[in-house]
Amino acid sequence: MLVKVEVDPNLNETEVLVRCKNVDEEIMELVQKLNITNKTIVAGFSKDKLQVLNTSNIIRFYTENQKVYAQTNEDKYLIRLRLYELEERLNNKMFVRISNSEIVNLNFIKNIDLSFVGTLCLELKNGENAFASRRYVSKIKEVLGI
Repeated sequence: MLVKVEVDPNLNETEVLVRCKNVDEEIMELVQKLNITNKTIVAGFSKDKLQVLNTSNIIRFYTENQKVYAQTNEDKYLIRLRLYELEERLNNKMFVRISNSEIVNLNFIKNIDLSFVGTLCLELKNGENAFASRRYVSKIKEVLGI
């Protein structure tokens, strides 16, 4: 596959053109990857105020009492999205789903205890522990390359 990059200072928006002899699985996968736009901000509510949260500052998203929250070092924020919607929007190189009720920012993992049988205990940099369910262990290991 030949890849070219042309710089045009007159363009207002980046344009990607895929030229191919025929559309095969590789081309479809490439187009799909190009169409993914990971959001870097999330709206959260705290004390009746809307806060714009940068996802790089979010330690984890979790559910509590059937509501979704984002936790930062400063506070926790009510999020008006479901975890599956967040999972689709977030950068999958930065966030990983560890259970049905939690998504963790990989940059906030201090260490991982592998001694638990069938599951993982993630110690976060803020001192809290998060437990991965058996269902998500293989996905977490794949993301971490272990």
